[in-house]
Amino acid sequence: MTIDPLARWRPLPDKPDYAGFLSFGGAPIAQDPAHLAGVDVAIVGAPMDDLVSDRPGTRFAPRAIRAASCPPGPHLEAGIDAFAELRVVDYGDAPVLPADPAHSHAAISKLIGEVVDAGVIPVTLGGDHSITEPCASAVAARRGPIGLIHFDTHTDTGREVFGIERSHGTPMFRLVETGAVAGARYAQVGLRGYWPGPAEFAWQREQGIASFFMHDVRDLGIREVVERALAHVRDGPVYLTVDVDVLDPAFAPGTGTPEPGGMTSVDLLWAVREIASRVELAAADVVEVIPTGVGSADITALVAERVVRELLTGLALRSSRARTASA
Repeated sequence: MTIDPLARWRPLPDKPDYAGFLSFGGAPIAQDPAHLAGVDVAIVGAPMDDLVSDRPGTRFAPRAIRAASCPPGPHLEAGIDAFAELRVVDYGDAPVLPADPAHSHAAISKLIGEVVDAGVIPVTLGGDHSITEPCASAVAARRGPIGLIHFDTHTDTGREVFGIERSHGTPMFRLVETGAVAGARYAQVGLRGYWPGPAEFAWQREQGIASFFMHDVRDLGIREVVERALAHVRDGPVYLTVDVDVLDPAFAPGTGTPEPGGMTSVDLLWAVREIASRVELAAADVVEVIPTGVGSADITALVAERVVRELLTGLALRSSRARTASA
């Protein structure tokens, strides 16, 4: 059985954000693969931060992002309610263990695999950025090499960080090296700051990775950058990953490696919705949120929740257009 967090409030259409079972947007709670039949999107939590190189705390983010979510309703710009167009469930958290990143990655991979095997799109709430490796690898194991659109201050293509090969600064290198992600279908957006160095960028050029820096977003505008990123990933399954530190710290102060001079939340939210409405989305995640407040008072968790909400809206628009075209 699934649990409907809104059940006790019916026939009202929603409930207060602070009451009832905690799930993303009040979505039904499911824990068994059998409950994924007929589902379009499953929200999954990956509460681990054992592989960070600076401030920890992202293990608390999946719960904080859920707590910051609001009830379903129509998107006032897009004119569609994602929760009405799509069947969304909250599939709970992967059974991670503190201080055992290998176990936690395996648990995340298994849970994502269950979702993909059911024909459902997994959207993961991290967690540090290392969780993208087990998530994307689980998708690629079932669908073959995937494209990647990656919003981030950093490339996360290091061979190692502080001498450690598995880190939140190395998942994209590992995904490309294993063949899970096709470098020629990988686009990075929002890069800035002082890391990585020439060696990492040389490797990226060899792999055919497209890098769009914050000065590109500033000079070209987010719409042009998104068009170029979409052209680079082309057709086929795409994984979308959003590190909240792509945002300027004014919009997302609660993150482990903040870098001034970043994107605005307006640009990021539009970009995520636009991408989700136009690609064959295989899976997605939002990562590196360190909660600092309660519920929607936590502005970083709130913007991360809206990233997921815009992604769902983009998927809903794509679904609606496909249904109209086939009518």
